[in-house]
Amino acid sequence: MKWMRRVLWALVLLIVLVVAASWWYVHQALPKTDGVVRVQGLKAEVRISRDAHGIPTIRGDSLADVMWGLGFVHAQDRLWQLEMHRRVGAGQLAEAFGDSAVGTDVFLRSLGVRRAAEQQLESVAGEARGALDAYAAGINAYVARHMGARPPEFLALGLQPGRWEPADSLAWMTMMAWDLGGNWNNELLRMRLALKLPVERINELLPPYPGEKPLPTMDYAALYRGLRVDAGLGERAQRDAPESGIEGVGSNNWVVAGSHTESGKPLLANDPHLRLSAPALWYFARLEAPGYKVAGATMPGLPAVVLGQNEHVAWGYTNTAPDVQDLYLEQLHPDDPMQYLTPEGWKRFETREEVIKVKGRVDTRVTVRASRHGPVISDAPGAADGLTGPRGRPAYALAMRWTALDAPNTTFEAGLAMNKARSVDEFVAASALHIAPMQNMVVADTAGRIGMVAAGRVPVRGAEHDLRGLAPAPGWEARYDWTGFLDPTLTPREFDPPRGWIATANQRIHAADYPHYLTSEWTVPYRQQRIEQLLQAAPRHGRASMAALQADQVSLAAQRLLPWIRKARSSHPLAADAQQQLAGSRGNMAADQAAPLILWAWTRQLYQLLIADELGPELWKRVDTRSFYDAVEGMLEGNNAWWCDNKTTAAAETCQQIMDLAFDGALRELQAAYGAEVAAWRWGEAHQARSEHRPFSKVKPLAQLFELRVPVGGDTHTVNASRVSLKPDELSGALYLNEHGPSLRAIYDLGTPAASRVMHSSGQSGLPFSRLYRGFMWPWAKGEYVPLWGGESESELVLQPQ
Repeated sequence: MKWMRRVLWALVLLIVLVVAASWWYVHQALPKTDGVVRVQGLKAEVRISRDAHGIPTIRGDSLADVMWGLGFVHAQDRLWQLEMHRRVGAGQLAEAFGDSAVGTDVFLRSLGVRRAAEQQLESVAGEARGALDAYAAGINAYVARHMGARPPEFLALGLQPGRWEPADSLAWMTMMAWDLGGNWNNELLRMRLALKLPVERINELLPPYPGEKPLPTMDYAALYRGLRVDAGLGERAQRDAPESGIEGVGSNNWVVAGSHTESGKPLLANDPHLRLSAPALWYFARLEAPGYKVAGATMPGLPAVVLGQNEHVAWGYTNTAPDVQDLYLEQLHPDDPMQYLTPEGWKRFETREEVIKVKGRVDTRVTVRASRHGPVISDAPGAADGLTGPRGRPAYALAMRWTALDAPNTTFEAGLAMNKARSVDEFVAASALHIAPMQNMVVADTAGRIGMVAAGRVPVRGAEHDLRGLAPAPGWEARYDWTGFLDPTLTPREFDPPRGWIATANQRIHAADYPHYLTSEWTVPYRQQRIEQLLQAAPRHGRASMAALQADQVSLAAQRLLPWIRKARSSHPLAADAQQQLAGSRGNMAADQAAPLILWAWTRQLYQLLIADELGPELWKRVDTRSFYDAVEGMLEGNNAWWCDNKTTAAAETCQQIMDLAFDGALRELQAAYGAEVAAWRWGEAHQARSEHRPFSKVKPLAQLFELRVPVGGDTHTVNASRVSLKPDELSGALYLNEHGPSLRAIYDLGTPAASRVMHSSGQSGLPFSRLYRGFMWPWAKGEYVPLWGGESESELVLQPQ
């Protein structure tokens, strides 16, 4: 018995020790938010007060000191996020995650993001350079001297935080441009489709903007077949590259003049739709220095308020998505892969060796190449398997020309200047410095003016460029080279229109007779049309109507497809109940309804039945998670017999038969997943907003602690945009998750700034055991907000120079 008591006491003691150690660790890891801390690097005292939501107000005697403080609080609350941003920009993921990340590192080193950032930093001077330097110093000071314990991700992976350099901020800025600019994906898709389909059919699968004809091009299907381009060219690059340019992802912004508001002063609303993450991409902060008072959404890694309001103006962005990336086929010398063909003859690639540290094994060394157009992105281990020609002797490589890699790049300087703008005119003047990513910027000032400017560097292609940037071009022909850039004063813009408001939602932002080419791949305008409907529905707007508009879940796209699914017939026993649910739908994609789930399951089945047989299994496997919503609309409305016919059968199927088969397949799928009671099916049960944690969302036991999930309504085309993912969940296999949505919502009141409201999708803290890690999740899902300019402070930390 004595030995049992001893074992029992030992277990009790062990539990006490574990609890005590956990308590000590949590206490050490949580940031110090009260008291006085003496630090090295500040020139004068900085005060950091936090409200109940963990939003800091940072006050200092100079802009540099305030940015030092911002770096300090970003490190306190989001250190792992900063580490991930630094590693992505530098291509150093394999050092943390091992072999699985080598391909991504090779791609990022080939793209040369960090190298470009170092070159861009050389031209940054004055106040902007001071802000970058101070911000980096604040991060590093916290890590070196004031961090009590590393966040849990560092402990689990056995890592120490890396040193933040000013170039890391510029590299992360470039990666945000990468996330928002995916034209290169569409170019590769067109090239692959061209090996299967004629251009006429490609234009039906990737249709032009509503009401427009396809952009005239050469017959690029004949071009690639004549060049004997392999369908796998660029496949590895596309697989290893960080996600970018996801179709259906966008943002909303609108500004209403005082003539149409209840207060008589402008109101401005903005909700950028980005990949949802835990913690969120955004971090709210209020920054105050002499001549500088601004509040809004900062981004860990950047010393500025990206979206927000100062004492004079408020602003918000949506993505313009111009064509600022071109891919080039570089023909390789048959006897020397280090040479490629140019208009002047053979030329050697620029080369450099990159050493990639890999966790758990020896370093990987790769030689990356760049042509006269830019980095060769098809260089990767085994890349020869994805290139034309015999293995080991490819005939072509893929190079990328992209505005964001150019030096100098004054995007950061533009951001600081916009933070300090005192009027719409000053804001627009500052926007001329913005390079990438190109954004539709709406702005309003306290004097009552409103405006929109599309800011960013736009390449100019010559009249003889008969591919128009839509597909990879022969790099050895000079006619496909860019001839310059559009004068920044000639980009689309609008000020104080008589209608009293301006709105953008990634739709075509210029009239049909605009003389300059930005892109032909605008987002279908369903969100824009719905925003216009609701703005025009009331003579006056207030904060409540702005919030209601941001929360709107009526899908005009669904309204367009509903008549077709109602025509679908099936012998499935649940068909009548499903049609009853659809009969009452008006396109409201509410989380508690069954109709949105039925409609999207049917739509997914339609994609496969209409498209997969034409593309073949290999190509379909590469694109089966892509949305072809607008293409399917056109196929059904045009009763397109070519697409509706299943090429793998002897019969000639009709569009009605395909709609019926899709309905039957959708009902089988939904019954297996959600049971036989159709009225109990809920869109929100499938359509959950998933905020991914990197990397622990991929580890099932840890995902429950680090990842955030909440049921939501809406779909890809609602104003309250929640993109419907057709990719099965990595852990559960579930379909229709929402992984891209309103990462931030903001409503700025130019008459009463204290009434401005904001919300993002997670919480201020990046520590999963903090109450602030998921504090915004449910309020965000419900469409609620917190004050931008804050209420009563709960704590104050004083940083004093040593």
